[in-house]
Amino acid sequence: MNLAYAGETLSVIFDWDYVLWEVRLKLVTAGFFIYLGVFLLAHWLASWISASYRTLSGKDKVFSNIAITRGLLGIQSCVAGLWALLIDPVFQADKVYSQQKWSWFHCLIASGFILFENVVVHVSNIVFRTCDVFLVVHHLFAFGGLLGLIINIKSGHYLPLMGLLLEMSTPSICMYWLLLRTGYANTLLWKANQWVLIHMQHCRMVLIYHMWWVCISNWNDVVENLGLPHFIVFFMGLSTLTLILNPYWIYRSTQRLFGPVDWNFSFFTAVFGSSGKLNSETFEKKRI
Repeated sequence: MNLAYAGETLSVIFDWDYVLWEVRLKLVTAGFFIYLGVFLLAHWLASWISASYRTLSGKDKVFSNIAITRGLLGIQSCVAGLWALLIDPVFQADKVYSQQKWSWFHCLIASGFILFENVVVHVSNIVFRTCDVFLVVHHLFAFGGLLGLIINIKSGHYLPLMGLLLEMSTPSICMYWLLLRTGYANTLLWKANQWVLIHMQHCRMVLIYHMWWVCISNWNDVVENLGLPHFIVFFMGLSTLTLILNPYWIYRSTQRLFGPVDWNFSFFTAVFGSSGKLNSETFEKKRI
């Protein structure tokens, strides 16, 4: 009885007329403000609870809060993505054209987060005069891909859900950053989390290959379903992720296992400047 009631409740939550523009825009807006609320709540709680947080610079506070917010999206995306990948019979039967009401809901809420994160990244880059090129490129392609889904109501949801499942590493990245900034780097917990992060990064690579397999196996159908402009954005984003971004992130995650470094550094610093290693004072445990 309880399971049936829960199923009915979920059906009501997902039961929207997604053909209507106003419905899609409302859910994107809802996603934006939901994750804005998480961002502000994280800031308020950390300011109240953590003495270490109060000593951080403005840039580090923003990054800490967006890491927590992104970690929450990662959990949401893992649930939806794994359901589509392993369980949902509709997506098992058709990986190109299939849609579900729950997938519409998730993709639109996630689009709101991607919009919110792009705003945070670009505003913080301007305010703090920093620029992580890889992060900016990643977010722009993510937003472009989901924007195509919002505009084209006929596009299938399997590939977007797999793209969101790539956020599986964000909870570990969140833990990494928080442990690093509270002085718990080089502890057993930190190293265990780093191993999980490296494993998740490799799982991302396997999932990327799966996305390529779906595309190559159904090339003409995917192009027709997405439309040429959306397909070009998707293809460029997936290629960049496969050849540059994910291998680079795997390298950085592995490097950090042997020496904790600041995750929030720019591409230019990584290439031309310092290694990003934190000084010894950072590794001293701070009171929370």
